[in-house]
Amino acid sequence: MKIDEILDITESYKAPETIMNILYDCKKREKIFLKFLKAYNNDVSYDWFHEYFENEHANRKEKKQDFTPNSVSDVLAKLVDTKKGTVCDVAAGTGGIIIRKWWNECLNSTPFIYRPSEHFYLCEELSDRAIPFLLFNLMIRGMSAIVIHCDALSRECKGVFFINNKRDDLLSFSNLNLLPYSKEVEEYFEIKFTDFRYPSISESEGIGWSLENETI
Repeated sequence: MKIDEILDITESYKAPETIMNILYDCKKREKIFLKFLKAYNNDVSYDWFHEYFENEHANRKEKKQDFTPNSVSDVLAKLVDTKKGTVCDVAAGTGGIIIRKWWNECLNSTPFIYRPSEHFYLCEELSDRAIPFLLFNLMIRGMSAIVIHCDALSRECKGVFFINNKRDDLLSFSNLNLLPYSKEVEEYFEIKFTDFRYPSISESEGIGWSLENETI
C-alpha cells in the first residue's frame, strides 16, 4: 500500500504512532511531506487518508466513524462562504471537510496574494488514531489552525496544537506547536485537560499565548 510504503511500515496499525513521531521531527517530516506530494502528484485538493483510515483505522462500532464523502464536503465548503476568518469543524476526523473548504478558498485566490494567516481553522477531534492524520493534513498544506484533541460534549481534552505557517506562504509547510497544559488554555477553549500529556513541542519562535489580545 502506497501510504505504508512511504511511512516505511509493514502493518497499517502502526501508522498513527509513526506519523506522530515524524511530525515531531522537522527534518524527517519535510522529507516525508515531499514524498507524499510526489506520490499524489502534488494534488492537495482532497484527503489522501480518507479511504485508508476508514479501511484500516476507523472505529465504526463504538465511535461510528464514517467520514463525509467528498461530494458532501464540496457542498458544505461552498455553503460556508467565508473568504477570510475562522472556520470551525467539530469531529474533524482526518480533515476531509476542512481540506475541501481550504481548497475552495485557494481557488478563489492566487498563490501570490493568499495568506494562510487570514484563513484560520479550528478543528476538534476525539479519536486518538485520527489526530496524527489530521495534523499531517493541515501541516503539509501550510494551513493555520488550532487542533483540539477532545470530546466535544464532555470537553475532556488530551492536548491543544497550534499549526502555524511561519512564512505565511501558501507554498510552505506549517510548524507544530503544543499549547501549555494550563488553566488559561483550559478556560479559553472551555476544556478540561485529562492526565494524558503530549511531549512538548514549540517550533514557532515568538509564539506565545495571550488572552488579552486573543492571539497566539
